[in-house]
Amino acid sequence: MGGTGWLFLFAVLMAAGLLFTMVFFIIMFSDLESDYINPIDLCNKLNQFVLPENIAHAFLSLLFLISGQWVAFLLNAPLLAYNINKIRGGNHMYDATEIFRTLPNHKKEGFFKLGFYLLSFFYYLYRMILALIQESE
Repeated sequence: MGGTGWLFLFAVLMAAGLLFTMVFFIIMFSDLESDYINPIDLCNKLNQFVLPENIAHAFLSLLFLISGQWVAFLLNAPLLAYNINKIRGGNHMYDATEIFRTLPNHKKEGFFKLGFYLLSFFYYLYRMILALIQESE
């Protein structure tokens, strides 16, 4: 398997991990709405995943940029810019005192990222299979 195949295999695994992270976020938000978890516990649990999720996505985007996979990089660029903007603005972590007021926005963001990572997963899977087929010819 060549470099492109390995890159997209790694991207598939990374997208699967990010996909499960977003599912976890959405489940935790619904638990907060149903009063199964208090806001402090929610924020403590989710905040430990915020930066690793953003770093993983940035690392994957950087790999696409370095390897010259322009379509994959351009597909990831808007979410990467959004994440960088949130981190630079200092509002990337969840605040227990504000969580009920901002919960609808956090849920929308979670569902958007879930859809993005789901589509990315299948795109990376397609590109991995395409790279493997091209190598075998």
